[in-house]
Amino acid sequence: MASSSSSPLVLSNPIFSFSHRSKNVKILAFYKQSKNPLFRTLSNQNPNNPFIKSSQFIPKILARASVNETEGKSSSVVIDDEVLVGEDAATFNIFEQKITSWVYFTGILGVVLFALDALWIDSSFGFGYGKAFIDYVSGISDSNEIVMLVLIFIFAAVHSGMASLRDPSEKLIGPRAYRVLFAGISLPLAVSTVLQNVPWLHHLLWVSNFISFFFLYPSTFNLLEVAAVDKPKMHLWETGIMRITRHPQMVGQVLWCLAHAIWIGNSVAVAASVGLIGHHLFGVWNGDRRLALRYGEAFEVVKSRTSVVPFAAIIDGRQKLPKDYYKEFLRLPYLTITALTLGAYWAHPLMQAASFRLHW
Repeated sequence: MASSSSSPLVLSNPIFSFSHRSKNVKILAFYKQSKNPLFRTLSNQNPNNPFIKSSQFIPKILARASVNETEGKSSSVVIDDEVLVGEDAATFNIFEQKITSWVYFTGILGVVLFALDALWIDSSFGFGYGKAFIDYVSGISDSNEIVMLVLIFIFAAVHSGMASLRDPSEKLIGPRAYRVLFAGISLPLAVSTVLQNVPWLHHLLWVSNFISFFFLYPSTFNLLEVAAVDKPKMHLWETGIMRITRHPQMVGQVLWCLAHAIWIGNSVAVAASVGLIGHHLFGVWNGDRRLALRYGEAFEVVKSRTSVVPFAAIIDGRQKLPKDYYKEFLRLPYLTITALTLGAYWAHPLMQAASFRLHW
């Protein structure tokens, strides 16, 4: 889990290779605008000079610059020959972790789950606002499909709307307070869209569902930031799953929806899938817009060598996978999501029971 302070990446990792030396001119143009004097020195060189093209020169220059993790700026670093303007995804250094931070995370998670149950799901506490919300939306139409689409539209409007307002809101109340507010509103609305009586998925479809979580996961690379234990930041990831698609959450959601819609097969499941996929397609545009506003030219560099459609940038040559690309996934966060995905699969009955208590 990346800490909020600057920390150098290991530059001797052999898993990367610089795939497009023709991109040097564009990348150097980015460095020319940087305030870092080392970057300005690099950008003032002739990009056609063999000294600049040398696979030894660029790492030496940028290695001294370490990693710039300042909020709103790119993390420019070279690992072997590859110039990264984004962040290396799923890195985790156990020696940088604080036990107190994970104690706080566990405590916050417990409080959130209890509050979700007491205030939204279980009416025996005298609250159960989720049932009142479902009953109100159900009054709009007698069609379960329309009700499901309305529920998803409400969730999507709130979720994407609050994401779009992140920058000005964080300036007003701070990143941690806004993350708590964002999660506190989005999570109950998401629970309200869970279908009841979802049968166990067929093995073939379950594999698709399992794979979908590896695409959905990048939003939680930093669990301590999700719980606002660490200061939440908007990250510009560039390695790992990002080499396959720049919007893995959209791809993961499409896989998840298709697997559930095919197996369940009823019109409500199809309506839910259409709504969720539509929400994430909007998120592709909105996510690129927000990253462009935050990171500027650094995002344009990442965008030029990645793709929205899975594997498209690899097929057309804009992204060349390192020889031992699999090593970018042999990291603790990815192993953790494997365990959590299995746990979520086995916890399906609990999710269904919670949805049933909303009488939806």
